[in-house]
Amino acid sequence: MAENFRRAGALRERLHCQQRSAGDDGWGNPLPGHGDFETVFPVSAGMRPRTGGEEVTAARLSGQQPYIVTVRNTSQTRQITTGWQLVDARNADRVFAITSPPADPDGKNQWLEFIAVEGKVS
Repeated sequence: MAENFRRAGALRERLHCQQRSAGDDGWGNPLPGHGDFETVFPVSAGMRPRTGGEEVTAARLSGQQPYIVTVRNTSQTRQITTGWQLVDARNADRVFAITSPPADPDGKNQWLEFIAVEGKVS
């Protein structure tokens, strides 16, 4: 990772970290993780695009743009898993599915990095 993303000033993006709420099975019983996405906390992040790719789904070709997302290592950001999604705070139409768990890139417990792909979580 380039060192310039390890400064607070490089965290230019504002994202809402969202997790699925508990759903309902129709009989009044809660189903954890089966509800709608709800914002848990906002976070400042740095986003670097990686080389994109293409995917064929149902005989349709679609492009994918993965990003390396860099955030500060806090008690909140350590909660993020691949079941979460990120939503751009400035444009709610931009939704990112997290495809890799957060990792400490340099072992100093200051930053977390993970890969997110633009598109809805399946």
